[in-house]
Amino acid sequence: MKLGMVGLPNVGKSTLFNAITNAGAQSANYPFCTIEPNVGVVSVPDERLDRLEEMYHPQKYTPAVLEFVDIAGLVKGASKGEGLGNKFLADIREVDAIVHVVRCFEDSEIIHVDGEINPLRDIETINLELIFSDIDILDRRLDKARKMAKADKKLAGEVAFLERLKEHLEAGKSARGVDCDEEERAILQTLPLLSNKPVIYAANLCEDDFAGGIESNENYRAVCRFAAEEGSAVLPICAKMEEEISDMDKEDKSMFLAELGLAESGLDRLIKEGYALLGLISYLTAGEPEVRAWTIQKGTKAPQAAGKIHSDFERGFIRAEVISFDDLMACGSMAAAKEKGLVRLEGKEYVVQDGDIILFRFNV
Repeated sequence: MKLGMVGLPNVGKSTLFNAITNAGAQSANYPFCTIEPNVGVVSVPDERLDRLEEMYHPQKYTPAVLEFVDIAGLVKGASKGEGLGNKFLADIREVDAIVHVVRCFEDSEIIHVDGEINPLRDIETINLELIFSDIDILDRRLDKARKMAKADKKLAGEVAFLERLKEHLEAGKSARGVDCDEEERAILQTLPLLSNKPVIYAANLCEDDFAGGIESNENYRAVCRFAAEEGSAVLPICAKMEEEISDMDKEDKSMFLAELGLAESGLDRLIKEGYALLGLISYLTAGEPEVRAWTIQKGTKAPQAAGKIHSDFERGFIRAEVISFDDLMACGSMAAAKEKGLVRLEGKEYVVQDGDIILFRFNV
């Protein structure tokens, strides 16, 4: 699963991406490798895996991972190919969700590309380029739907929704914020619209904002109001601070964050938020050979979850032996959990839950 990082020049996007890559290269909590110069793979922090490692002392520890892609820079006119516009749009199409880094801090030494700090203008600049591209796509779909509706009156509802969606886009609003019922939502999901991708607005603050209270930053509050209107998430973060602490050891990092009244780093929160934004959960497997988190979509049934390990597991699925993480921890061992009858046998219709510890039985 890929998260694309976007932002105007001098908003802190590259600094934040560097913090991700540094953490990955130098901290055991973030296994990292470079696939391309602008792609980083980081692990999803999961204290449950740490507890299982203490219980089983496995030979191998494998967390869930996310890819972060540092998207090419953007200028006005990207949707028409200006600057690196074509690459920007192509890269956005390849990601599953967007981390939009928005500058909310004042610093006279870091000149904003537009001369002054205005996060809502910055958001609009990028969103409009995505929307302009989407309108071109929607026009083609509308032409086709109108022609088909002449022969099939059942398509009149689709045409009406697409026309309403176009009006929404032409008003400068992202597709992700359009009101629609379940049937219209299904139509929307068939359209490859860039402005329909889920987004986290990473509000880049200064360190003093965290020390004094982030709510005192009017720019941050403005981003929160905007995001609430379109149903998007906002994550307050300080890219410069994240870069500074990315190469600290665990103890020093904890002490530094504690001084600011923070339980975890912004990077931890960003990774977790991104994982949730994509509708992902983890089920776990545990034993002396390996403790591991397996990434699946919410709502995945047991055979398909088993297929994440190996296609034979799905093809020859018999049953799943399941216990919740909390139940295992409360019992202290798998043997004790079985004695108390807390290990359940689940079949093909079982929907796997976040934190399930599973042993699959199969035969091929």
